[in-house]
Amino acid sequence: MPESLFQKVWNAHAVRTLANGQTQLLIGTHLIHEVTSPQAFGMMRDLKLKVLMPHRTFATVDHIVPTDQFQEPYRDTLAQAMMDEIRKNCAEFGITFFDRASGKQGIVHIVGPEQGITQPGTTIACGDSHTSTHGAFGAIAFGIGTSQVRDVLATQTMALGRLKVRRIEVYGQLRPGVYAKDVILHIIRQLGVNGGTGYAYEYAGEVFDRFSMEERMTVCNMSIEGGARAGYVNPDETTLAYLKGRPYSPKGADWDAAVARWKSFASDAGCKYDDVVRINAADIAPSVTWGINPGQGITINENVPSPDTATSEDDKAGIIEALAYMKLPAGAPIKGTKIDVAFLGSCTNGRLSDFQEVAKYVKGRKVAPGVKAIAVPGSQIVALQCAKLGLDKILAEAGFEWREAGCSMCLAMNPDKLIGDQLCASSSNRNFKGRQGSTTGRTLLMSPVMVAAAAITGRVSDAREVFGVS
Repeated sequence: MPESLFQKVWNAHAVRTLANGQTQLLIGTHLIHEVTSPQAFGMMRDLKLKVLMPHRTFATVDHIVPTDQFQEPYRDTLAQAMMDEIRKNCAEFGITFFDRASGKQGIVHIVGPEQGITQPGTTIACGDSHTSTHGAFGAIAFGIGTSQVRDVLATQTMALGRLKVRRIEVYGQLRPGVYAKDVILHIIRQLGVNGGTGYAYEYAGEVFDRFSMEERMTVCNMSIEGGARAGYVNPDETTLAYLKGRPYSPKGADWDAAVARWKSFASDAGCKYDDVVRINAADIAPSVTWGINPGQGITINENVPSPDTATSEDDKAGIIEALAYMKLPAGAPIKGTKIDVAFLGSCTNGRLSDFQEVAKYVKGRKVAPGVKAIAVPGSQIVALQCAKLGLDKILAEAGFEWREAGCSMCLAMNPDKLIGDQLCASSSNRNFKGRQGSTTGRTLLMSPVMVAAAAITGRVSDAREVFGVS
């Protein structure tokens, strides 16, 4: 019988079916960082356990590291303590650690792919909800909790219920000025923030066939924001071209064998899905969130919703709550909304291509007076690539603060935080209440180029108009 990639990868990694119906699943690759691993290692010590397969675990630091300071000790004593702890744990348990001194440090979901650790046909787990990013390579990747981090360290397995699979086909041609971020915001708006509960999303169609790996990663990254536990794209020649020659990619004859194996995991023609959704690329426009979850989004030329337009009492209550927090007038255009902060970065949009695209349009322009603009590369390698191309200088000359690699203002577990009720145009993935460090701070999600347009004008703007994108 024809099978989907999800079925093939799941079956290849299933150890046994447990009494409760869940599957004990072998985890091919385990990624850890400084925030969700200390407690897991503490439990390992309490139970006198060793890491079963340390060669399958890779560590980096990203969430809490300051992006405005490289030298230690850090001003934030908690950040320094976490840095010391992960160094100690990796050394004691024999785990590869991409420390800041290695030149390979960065956001875990950027480091894995650029090192060639993320590979097709495997299972990947990490104590971070945006692990779905790695599905761009044809892997089944999901975020896990701290107790599950312990389980994977100790047994290289975890218990999980089998997911349903929804195929999302985006066909046709995207219009100029529409990016991968707009595609996933459109999908989440259409299907809802809980629409993917119990599902893995398989992204397909002409748009994904044409997408680069970095664009695919952006979409898969936010699968979790639509409720899906995982999101993936079938491996193809684009995948192979990206992985070839990476430090942890197979070499020589092993590469040829790996390619054959990886291709075999792609979904078979005629396989059955639990659901299929088809979206016309021409219907997708530059998008901006207006509310307090990623599903509360509109296109740049739409107005902020009014409670009067709600389709249910729950919808009405959600709109009222969001408008009160965001301090946006019901029915007003989102375009023209004044911003205070512009943030470029995160595991969603902190890669080389994101900064290349922004630099292309901001060169020779200046950030609007009164706007604090920061640009944070997703890894030290991304920073090096940007420096070689002079992108860091272009952004700095435009008025962006160029920072060290890290998660930065995406979640503000570090010094990069909003103050008071500042409004931030952000290329990150979540616009929850307080997400960016202030209990009253407000976040508008959008593509990097839209963030750049907002930074230059000081207001939410249509990048197509600001930069003449056509």
